[in-house]
Amino acid sequence: MGKKIVIIGGVAAGPKAAVRVKRLMQDAEVTLVDQDSLISYGGCGIPYYVSGDVADEKELRSTSFHMLRDEFFFEKAKGVRTLTSTRAIAIDRTNKTVTVENVQSGEQGKLEYDQLLLATGSQPVILPIPGNSLDGVFTISDLHKAIEIKERIAKGQVGKAVIIGGGAIGLEMAEAFTDLWGVETTVVEFMDQLLPKAVGWTMATILTKHLREKNVEVFLGEAAEEILGEDGRVVGLKTSKRTIEADLIVMAAGVRPRAQLAVEAGLHVIPNGGIVVNERMQTSDPAIFAAGDCVEIVHLLTGKRFCAPFGSLANKEGRVAADNMAGIPSTFKGGVGSFIMKAFDISIGAVGLTLKAALAEGFDADVSLTSPSDRAHFFPGQDIVCFEMVFDRRSRRVLGLQGVGPMNDALSARLDAAAVALANSATIEDFSNIEMCYAPPFSAAIDAINAAGYVAENLCDGRMRQIGMADFYSWMDDYSSQPDWQVLDVRHPKQADPLVEALGEQIWMSLPYEQVRDRYEELPDDRTLIIFCNAGSRSYEIQVFLDSVGRKNTLVLPGGYNVIRRMGASWLP
Repeated sequence: MGKKIVIIGGVAAGPKAAVRVKRLMQDAEVTLVDQDSLISYGGCGIPYYVSGDVADEKELRSTSFHMLRDEFFFEKAKGVRTLTSTRAIAIDRTNKTVTVENVQSGEQGKLEYDQLLLATGSQPVILPIPGNSLDGVFTISDLHKAIEIKERIAKGQVGKAVIIGGGAIGLEMAEAFTDLWGVETTVVEFMDQLLPKAVGWTMATILTKHLREKNVEVFLGEAAEEILGEDGRVVGLKTSKRTIEADLIVMAAGVRPRAQLAVEAGLHVIPNGGIVVNERMQTSDPAIFAAGDCVEIVHLLTGKRFCAPFGSLANKEGRVAADNMAGIPSTFKGGVGSFIMKAFDISIGAVGLTLKAALAEGFDADVSLTSPSDRAHFFPGQDIVCFEMVFDRRSRRVLGLQGVGPMNDALSARLDAAAVALANSATIEDFSNIEMCYAPPFSAAIDAINAAGYVAENLCDGRMRQIGMADFYSWMDDYSSQPDWQVLDVRHPKQADPLVEALGEQIWMSLPYEQVRDRYEELPDDRTLIIFCNAGSRSYEIQVFLDSVGRKNTLVLPGGYNVIRRMGASWLP
């Protein structure tokens, strides 16, 4: 018999490592341990099971050839001994044993190992507020809870639901409740925007508007203070500003690494964080590896360690750990935080750092905002994709790319390309020259990712001066803050005139793009002109021309009407 390999955790990284080890070492004795009775399921698919897109929970636990991944599958098809409903309760590093306990019978035993993998995953954050244990309060921590939520909705027991937390899992659950089941759904987020760690304010505002259009109520900047109940069951949520009725509450306030077993074993663990591993996924004990949501990996942009609870990374890490346990010197360098999600009819995603995060890390950061077509503008069905590219002015390195677009592959293709580029320290010029496949049904001749790089070049080299979208919205809410500002709308009069009529010429004036060269002397020279068009490209051209004739008191509003229409504003007619 070969090596004794024990793997604790049976969702993503653990099963991946188990079957990889057996492929590399057929004589290895591999034991997979998990405290749950359901293992090796696609946790990221839970919202789509609740929504009905995935009809049966078994589909989340099945292979592509429709074989259920259970104990029988792992033992007979993969050669992996599997102990479900079995909790690992202690690691004896000196004697290389793991004490395990059957969660039903309480019976204990010991497993010997030559090498051990911890793939214990993450656990949901439980807000310490009154009522958090009432019947009807759920976290999305495992498949059992998802099954119970769906059963309650299907039985007509849920008419109103509240999601606490505006992160990805919470928003996916909000869509699941609303889209198929027609549940009256509210999202409550403590921060002043949705997805606060993933995207900037502009992209988040587009998402918020879209959710509200799809009948999901969104309350931002509100703290959940108390979950209200009657007879032991949920009836509502009290926030810092209101009380919301609810039959069901999903607490989606984030996750933290499940690392207690490692802490108790004396392994190096970040305080309140994940298990520290090297590039080979080894912990501070060379015989113990760790992978998945329970570990801290290196952020390839900042060099700092962070937790990245994504099934895609967990599988990669599990494979690397398995290779090294089998004597193959594989490495996992780290990640850049790639993320994408579906929200009804749009997709939203990001890779790398937001502008806020980049500034906090000490970068001389700025952002280019663009709104190009997702394919050739003349091709039927083309749509707009909005991008924010974050870059460092000193080094010209690109630090992040975020976007919102239609529900197709336009956004994911650009984010995937950006993820590879960011991991290799790509500059603005690299993005300007990334080669993307081109054909009118799929992309424009000047690809959206190249266009973002071009705008960043113009900003970095001082050829373009812009006003940030948040500053523009702030001014539109209070003109007195900058009384000498005025919008110059260079779109067609049919597009510009409704805003001129609604806001007045002192705020919003119209001069078509093709007339500026002949009529620029009519423009006021005692005001700062914010040049406005559909996407920003014509605005930039006009700024360059006006600079050439000595009119340098201009700012471009990047993204233009394409972005503003998707964000929404009270002043839009």
